[in-house]
Amino acid sequence: MSDTPELTSPDNLAAWMDSAGLAPGAPLKSRYISGGSQNEIYEVTRGDDFRAVLRIPPARANAERDKGIVREYRIIEGLDGTDVPHTEAVGLCEDTSVLGRTFYLMGFVDGWSPMGLQPAPGTSGPRLWPSPFHEDLAARRELSFQLIDGIALLSKVDWKARGLAGLGRPDGFHERQVDRWTAFLERFKGRELPGWADAAAWLRSHRPLDYIPGIMHGDYQFANVMFHHGAPARLAAMVDWEMGTVGDPKLDLAWVVQSWPEDTSGGDGSVGGYVDLTGMPSRSELLERYASVSGRQVDDIDYYNVLARWKLGTVLEQTYQRGGGEKAASFGAISAQLTQSAAELAASTSYAHKG
Repeated sequence: MSDTPELTSPDNLAAWMDSAGLAPGAPLKSRYISGGSQNEIYEVTRGDDFRAVLRIPPARANAERDKGIVREYRIIEGLDGTDVPHTEAVGLCEDTSVLGRTFYLMGFVDGWSPMGLQPAPGTSGPRLWPSPFHEDLAARRELSFQLIDGIALLSKVDWKARGLAGLGRPDGFHERQVDRWTAFLERFKGRELPGWADAAAWLRSHRPLDYIPGIMHGDYQFANVMFHHGAPARLAAMVDWEMGTVGDPKLDLAWVVQSWPEDTSGGDGSVGGYVDLTGMPSRSELLERYASVSGRQVDDIDYYNVLARWKLGTVLEQTYQRGGGEKAASFGAISAQLTQSAAELAASTSYAHKG
């Protein structure tokens, strides 16, 4: 018997798709792609002409996750017709009698994800870029510019006109951050994180130069995008909108650049976690690109970098405190490093805007 998850009721899915006019009557096949504690992802085909991806919470996920699925679908549906690379919204089902949980169908993207890459044989180093990006550093640079262009374009979307009013609470976004993530940490706190309190105090007393609400992904990085095959680099879709909301889009920028090296010429300093950043644009080049495409200033990026490091360290601490196994244990060192680096940046930056 296989341990690979399977859809619980494919006949129910076929009947629902028939009623929605999605290749009605054609034979249905499904294939498990990936999943975790909050989501399972399946490829769904009907005949030769219909191909989509189904995203659904596993049975063990909290009931609130069903609301999250609806939020995700609202975002990708709102992005249809924009120039933001995303998966097409195909259909949403909130009737849990069909598959046991709320789910949605989105367009299938024929491309590749950096999370699907593998390190060099016999090593535990960063994943190797696919050809031609592994060999051609000029082509590789464009991967990063495409990554930045995605959130720059996202920041320009008129979220109210796209029916996304009410998705988040943009008013008071920055005023809430410290209290929100302090309460989050208190639910599982098992130790004192280095620098956490100092960074929190700095964030309470500082604000960005300006705040223009917009759609934000919430966990934007190479792990959550897909690229079209081959060169030149072309962003195919931003994926995994679990943390998506209406807030401050520049926090997505900081999520990318908070640990990005200024010097990417080679060596250990060019290794960005799970990918090799050798030959990529510098942090300054990425900031210039974002400002050019988005039309937003980035002079206050240090504020966002402090917030991004502090928040990410807090989020990863939950995985460390509640998780089990070697991978979860490794997050303990990472979360501590992030909160410490947030405090160090807060102490060293010349940024002093108090709002």
